[in-house]
Amino acid sequence: MSTSTRTRILEVAAALVRESPDGDISTRAVCEAAKVGAPALYRHFGDKEGLLSAVVDHGFEKYLATKRERGETTDAVEDLRRGWDSHVAFALDNRNLYRLMNSPAMRTPPAAALESHRILTRDLERAAAQGRIRVAPELAAQMIMSANVGVALMLVSRPATFDDIEVSHRVRDALYATVLTPKPVREESPSASADAEVPTVAARLSALLRKEHGAGLSTAEAALMKEWLDRVANARPEI
Repeated sequence: MSTSTRTRILEVAAALVRESPDGDISTRAVCEAAKVGAPALYRHFGDKEGLLSAVVDHGFEKYLATKRERGETTDAVEDLRRGWDSHVAFALDNRNLYRLMNSPAMRTPPAAALESHRILTRDLERAAAQGRIRVAPELAAQMIMSANVGVALMLVSRPATFDDIEVSHRVRDALYATVLTPKPVREESPSASADAEVPTVAARLSALLRKEHGAGLSTAEAALMKEWLDRVANARPEI
């Protein structure tokens, strides 16, 4: 009975969020629609923020399931491009849910947002191991996620101004041109371009170090080496 009550509250809240003009709902409306008392709602979800966080996770579950089950190709960069586009497509199909997920009112990030960030970071670690990114995966993930979310929110929240999906493709390509390399860095690369390749090589070594679980170094040594490599990878070039 307890589980069915929680599920009923969650499904009712998700429907109300979807149908709301601005995506906001009241706990009173949820209780009335679910035919439960306020104590039941607070027992299962703690407070309104807890309920909304659960609604986001519930709504994003199907989207995240496709990302978890997605087969990785040998081209990590192409996986990153598809990941950007699927993120925007989901936002456009679930406008209220997406706005809620990224609302400043959500003091604690929903689990769905954290998992989405982890999946992106793993794809970037694969790209780094292939010599395809110019900065450390963690920094690249922050850059890409902030831009991806920003574009998606503009398309969702200001459709009159941002009325062309092509803006998403242009921002994606511009950012990826900054973060990613056009082709893998190889050991036989001309020495003339060595300075430009140093950050990419450092990012690749850092990713391989993590993949190989320290490659014979102690935990402390591996952590220190990764810190140094990430610092080199993330260094801004002098102008």
